[in-house]
Amino acid sequence: MIFTALHFKEVFPRFQDREPNYRYLPDHEEWDKVEKIAEVLQVINCATNIISGSEYPTANLYLTEVFRIKLILDEAVNSGPFFIKEMAAKMKLKFNKYWSECNLLMAIATVLDPRCKLTGLKMCFQQIYGQEATRNMTLVHQIMTEMYQEYVILSNEQEGSTSLSASGESSINSTMQSSNFSQTGWSIMINFVKNEEAVSALKSELETYLDEPKYFQREHDITSFSALEWWKVNRGKYRILSRMAADVLAIPISTVVSESTFSAGGRVIDTFRSSLSPTTVEALICGGDWLRVFYGLRNKSKVEDSSVEITLTI
Repeated sequence: MIFTALHFKEVFPRFQDREPNYRYLPDHEEWDKVEKIAEVLQVINCATNIISGSEYPTANLYLTEVFRIKLILDEAVNSGPFFIKEMAAKMKLKFNKYWSECNLLMAIATVLDPRCKLTGLKMCFQQIYGQEATRNMTLVHQIMTEMYQEYVILSNEQEGSTSLSASGESSINSTMQSSNFSQTGWSIMINFVKNEEAVSALKSELETYLDEPKYFQREHDITSFSALEWWKVNRGKYRILSRMAADVLAIPISTVVSESTFSAGGRVIDTFRSSLSPTTVEALICGGDWLRVFYGLRNKSKVEDSSVEITLTI
């Protein structure tokens, strides 16, 4: 509403000339304040549209927008006019209280964005957490490594179960052909060596990803980049890490679309909806998304931004 009022700034004096009962015409100083407030709110509004998009954006987009909000609040507190400083100081106080603890999901998702990795995470953490940035960086790297090792173990178990039946016949033939050594001891040693080599190779997959150069693209393609699509294309190179990335990035970062974030209407969950099981709720949400994509309803529901020329006859 503020941006609309600024767009029609010149109309208000004309309206006062025609409407004698209109007594709330903003003066020059008030318009100046509105413009400065709009600069701050524009950043927050843009971040809200990205984070709470109706298409449920992937989790790697969250932290950079939080960083952007923190940046504009710091600038407003340090260099803004007095009334902006007062407003931004209150907002910053709540921001720091809410984001005092490191959000591991957002951080790991940022690292799994090939454009950011640990370098992008470091930039965001230094702005958001200040002196605690290094400690939080170490925590994220540790948790991410442990999480990756769980995927390595899970992958080895899945591969072991599928190869068990195939290896049974060959081991029997090997036993018949090589009866002059201890089959049990030899099998244990070979399996141990294979597992150690597999873990060692898979262990370096995460480090290989982090050490490789960031993925840079042409500037006009930044908004169209899909981290999930990138991992899908590179899953042959990162066999285990791509599974982990798909699971992390698929977690929705917001449960409320931007159109409803600041809605004055009630969003009350009735008794029937609150009694649904998590599995049923998940099925309804996923089914709704799939149907909208399948029938193309999502594109139709979007409201395209377009400039509209309005001619006022005075």
